[in-house]
Amino acid sequence: MTQLGLPDTILACLFDLDGVVTKTAVVHAAAWKETFDAYLRGYEGEQGRPFDAVADYDEYVDGRPRADGVRAFLESRDIHLPEGGPDDPPDADTVNGLGNRKNQLLLERIRSGGVEAYDGTLRYIEAVRARGLPTAIVSSSANCRDVLRAVGAEDLFDVRIDGIVAAERHLPGKPHPDTFLAAAHDLGIEPAHAAVFEDALAGMDAGRAGGFGYVVGVDRTGQADALYAHGAHIVVKDLAELGGKQ
Repeated sequence: MTQLGLPDTILACLFDLDGVVTKTAVVHAAAWKETFDAYLRGYEGEQGRPFDAVADYDEYVDGRPRADGVRAFLESRDIHLPEGGPDDPPDADTVNGLGNRKNQLLLERIRSGGVEAYDGTLRYIEAVRARGLPTAIVSSSANCRDVLRAVGAEDLFDVRIDGIVAAERHLPGKPHPDTFLAAAHDLGIEPAHAAVFEDALAGMDAGRAGGFGYVVGVDRTGQADALYAHGAHIVVKDLAELGGKQ
């Protein structure tokens, strides 16, 4: 397995979507900033400080389900909103309302600017599959399937555990390991024999908590030390660094 940069004990690969397979993390961060900044204008002082699209994004929302991200960030400012419901309109001052506003802005950005994939990741996944290892996509996004189709990558994964599947199965999102554990289960692989590929700190926590055999941190934003601190076995800037040439 040295050609793939993985231990010989690894029998399956589980990939996060945003920031690992596709270049959508920056689009997500921009949508979160627009959402939170508009809401925070009603506050003063520290509570009203604009959302930091790097530090706040990495700490509170990256990799988490939308509602969890809203809740975590607002709690960091000592702001508490009613939960509301999944069907809340995007202008509702509720946890779900803000989450739906963010998703509306995200979809607008994706449709207007398109989605790109990381070529190094696609080549690596193709090499993984060429060597007979099954693959899964694990994402908190309810838009996962549409994004994969947009970059022509849907067929690269044997299993998809996304926001829709997680809701159907009542799986808590990252940093809990449940979505990754579900992917390994669906592939018929024990966690100790699966590798997790993530760029989010919450994803590192999930990989560590789930007892996965190898956790690869993908550093797109200069947070290698934090990725290691949260459980990465190795950190790379691009999966092409691991090898995988066919």
